[in-house]
Amino acid sequence: MVSQPCAFGPASSSSPAWASKPASLPGISPPLGSPSPLLLLPLLVSKGLALDRLGWTGVAAIVLGCGAPMVLLVNIGLLFAPAAHGGALFPGVMPLMVAMLAAAILHEPFTPPKTAGLALIVVGAIGIVWITGGAVGTRQNIGHVLFLAAGLVWACYTVSMRGARLDGLHAAAIAGVGSLVLYLPAYAFIAGASVLKAPPVDIALQAIVQGVLTAIVALLLYGRMVSLLGATRGAAFVALTPAMTALIGIPILGEWPSAIDWLAIAMISMGVYAVSGGPLPMLGKRGFSSASDEPLTKPPRGPV
Repeated sequence: MVSQPCAFGPASSSSPAWASKPASLPGISPPLGSPSPLLLLPLLVSKGLALDRLGWTGVAAIVLGCGAPMVLLVNIGLLFAPAAHGGALFPGVMPLMVAMLAAAILHEPFTPPKTAGLALIVVGAIGIVWITGGAVGTRQNIGHVLFLAAGLVWACYTVSMRGARLDGLHAAAIAGVGSLVLYLPAYAFIAGASVLKAPPVDIALQAIVQGVLTAIVALLLYGRMVSLLGATRGAAFVALTPAMTALIGIPILGEWPSAIDWLAIAMISMGVYAVSGGPLPMLGKRGFSSASDEPLTKPPRGPV
């Protein structure tokens, strides 16, 4: 089974090092991630849906972008395109989508360093797709569109969370419980108890990894990162996923990136550095700065 993007959030992706084939629709199993909504339910009951800050549109954006719908988009995309393409396009292009939404909604500016960094990230991601057999006019393009759509709804989640000044754990609770309520009944009707046929050790391992470490810890860290760095700067670090996967694959799988792989990794890494506000000596200033990049110490905004 491919790791669930919502469950892992920004911490991992569908990439060659961790996935070799797409999951069938019944195999996209929320029961493996169900510990997270159950663990986060008391928090949601305590804090509520934050409608005063999010509005129903914002709540929908969080459930869609960090919940079952986004998971389905990626996993259905994997039925048409290789995991390597999903692992590059989803985290690679998503920061650009966040930047565009953040510019329109949160008024985060497009400065030259930021624009150049985003361009490097996108070119590096597309390069990974190209060198792994991507082609125009094939069934793969259906998967590519679905990966981009998943990146768009994740961008909506990121911008809504930032605009409402919502902490990552609260957002994870809204997304997790909302997804459980919306998706679990349909899954139970379609797949029944087939997931229980897996070895108990595998079920327990997936429940811990997807339901606790990634669905709670990763989203908590991602939310904190966005709150400290801003929507665009925080989301930019997600683009390091394919680069980190390739590097981790060296000691674990013995897979060495090719020269073109290293070039793409370098471009993505430099792009993330520029977007994140790293000092650029040639420009004599940081990547970019705006009021929306400040830590979340101001009163919450209205519904996004």
